[in-house]
Amino acid sequence: MARSPNQTPKPPERRMRGFEPASGLLQQRIRTAGEKRGFAVTRLLTQWADIVGEDSARITRPVKVGYGREGMGATLTLLVSPAHAPMVQMDLPRLKDRVNAAYGYAAISRISLTQTAATGFAEGQAEFTPAPKAAKPPDPALQAEARAVAAPVHDETLRAALEALAQNILNRRKAT
Repeated sequence: MARSPNQTPKPPERRMRGFEPASGLLQQRIRTAGEKRGFAVTRLLTQWADIVGEDSARITRPVKVGYGREGMGATLTLLVSPAHAPMVQMDLPRLKDRVNAAYGYAAISRISLTQTAATGFAEGQAEFTPAPKAAKPPDPALQAEARAVAAPVHDETLRAALEALAQNILNRRKAT
C-alpha cells in the first residue's frame, strides 16, 4: 500500500535539553481544558487573582464563558459561595471592567453568578481560600517584658529584632 503525498509522517516534537518550565509542559493541556468551557484566553483562568484582585479572587472562580447568538459580547459565569453572592453582585460592574481590561476589548457583556457549596462543584475542585485571620493585639505586659530583655542592646535594628524574638517566645510560653 502506497502512502499518499498528503500523509507524510510528522516528526516528533523536539523538547528542550535540560530543565523545562512546568508552565510550558502544561500550557497545551490548560488551553484544551479552557477551550471546552469557552475560555479562548486561558489567562482569565490562570491569572484570576491578578485580574480581579485578591479579595474578589478569594470568593469567586470563573466557571464558563458562554457566547450568545447575537454575537455581541459573552457571558462570564462565576462560581460564588451563597454567603458572598450579595457582595459579589454589587461588585459586578467593577469585575466586568477588570475582565474586559484583561482581554483588551469589551469581550464580556454580562456576568452571571452561580451559587453552590465550595466542595459541591466540579468534584471538590473549586475550593475557596478563606480570608487570613486577623492578628490579635499583643499583650502590653509581654511587650514590656520583651522591651526590658532587649533594652541593653545599643543597635536599633538588632534591638527591634531581639524584641520581636522575645515577644514570640513569651507568646509561645503563654499559649502552652
